[in-house]
Amino acid sequence: MANPRTPAEEPTNPTAPVSQSEARLRCNFRKLLRTNAQDFLLEVTFEVAPGFTILFGASGSGKTTLLDCIAGITTPESGKISIGECTLFDSAQGSNVPIARRRAGYVLQDLALFPHMTVAQNVAYGLAHLSETDRNQTVTSMLQAFRIAHLAQRKAREISGGEAQRVALARTLVTEPAVLLLDEPLAALDSPTKSQIIEDLRKWNQDHRIPVLYVTHSRDEVFSLGERIILIESGHVVAQGTPHEVMMAPLQDSVAQLVGFENAFDCVVDAVRPERGTMTCRIAGDAGPLLLETPLVAGGVGAPLRVGIRAGDILLATSPPVGLSARNVIPGRIKSIEQRDVIVSAHVKCAVELEVHLTLAARDSLQLANGREVWLVIKTHSCHLMQRPADRPSSR
Repeated sequence: MANPRTPAEEPTNPTAPVSQSEARLRCNFRKLLRTNAQDFLLEVTFEVAPGFTILFGASGSGKTTLLDCIAGITTPESGKISIGECTLFDSAQGSNVPIARRRAGYVLQDLALFPHMTVAQNVAYGLAHLSETDRNQTVTSMLQAFRIAHLAQRKAREISGGEAQRVALARTLVTEPAVLLLDEPLAALDSPTKSQIIEDLRKWNQDHRIPVLYVTHSRDEVFSLGERIILIESGHVVAQGTPHEVMMAPLQDSVAQLVGFENAFDCVVDAVRPERGTMTCRIAGDAGPLLLETPLVAGGVGAPLRVGIRAGDILLATSPPVGLSARNVIPGRIKSIEQRDVIVSAHVKCAVELEVHLTLAARDSLQLANGREVWLVIKTHSCHLMQRPADRPSSR
């Protein structure tokens, strides 16, 4: 049975309203979801250019609801959604284009292929308006583009997960959507299969250049696929830009937690050294302050900030290191050490407690154990400075 949440499975209307190439997706709307627990408000404003834009955020932040509103599955309370010059939804004008006419391709983790149909029949499902000759040519071309031509006569229930994902993408893209919505479509696949499909998607969009909104929780996918990223938290856009801008230099503490800064502390600017391009930030600790040299940012002495450091950016030594370019060398003692698959997580107590990630080989060669005296080595540019929320009291 077809999944009702997959617009791509409805036969495409050949008179669909969107025809402008290189059209941008524009969203400015609000959607209130009422649940038994509490109300949830999705309120967003953003613009998506042709190419890949990653929609990134914690579970429950509103990512899927956002895609549903664009696809027409869910209707916003108010606002406007458009692609190019075509308006899909406008509460002020009372317009709401039906799902089948939006030309919004939508692929979910739950693919909902028709199991009794062949791969070719699944891909051809939305092409009923074409002649048989044109339909066959179009399907053949799409099967080749996604490397599944050899599966054309196989039933959907007889193929692997990676092959099924390629079929789902081909079935959606063969209808020539004006926007493509992807809700964690590769989450269940192994890394090699995922990488191959990402590359095929990238090649397809080089020729078609439509806006693609891609939901993922994978940092690797953000950097390998995304041209832009929109970070959403609790129903609101909190950051957007290039992956490097958003993921490597977050401006908000909540963003830092999402993108993987295991260590984040309130700090105050203690000294500014513009001639060196650095400044010193003071973190209050149980046994006195911790002083860190950080990159120079706007803000004078006494300015409150927040500093984030990735656990994988901290080096450990078992004797005082010398002759290093790193400006932050901090004595401490291992409080706990835990193996997590192939990563070792060590919590080191100094003025504050810092989490450090190491390899198994590093743990063994350094003979690390609870209570071991160590020195933490942190490069200046591994200290990422963020705005401190004005309404939150200082905390460690």
